[in-house]
Amino acid sequence: MEQFEKIVFDTEDGKEEFYVLDETRIKGVNYLLVTDAEDPDAEEIEVLILKDVSEDSDEESVYEVVEDEEEAKAVAELFEDSIGDVDIV
Repeated sequence: MEQFEKIVFDTEDGKEEFYVLDETRIKGVNYLLVTDAEDPDAEEIEVLILKDVSEDSDEESVYEVVEDEEEAKAVAELFEDSIGDVDIV
């Protein structure tokens, strides 16, 4: 089992833990591919693509789920190329 970094986000509903599967930077913007699956190595898992929307004045990083379909598709293709045998839908 591969060891993935676990990160904790403070949300409106409390704290949520995610495993970081991959990360990339496009045109100065950081993106994370994350899952909350107990076993990130499982055959099929649900993933989210998060975008760093932090301001320079923010003390901590601020991430939002990428909801724009074109942006999500472009970033997903990069993650698919990076990770290998995976389909992100």
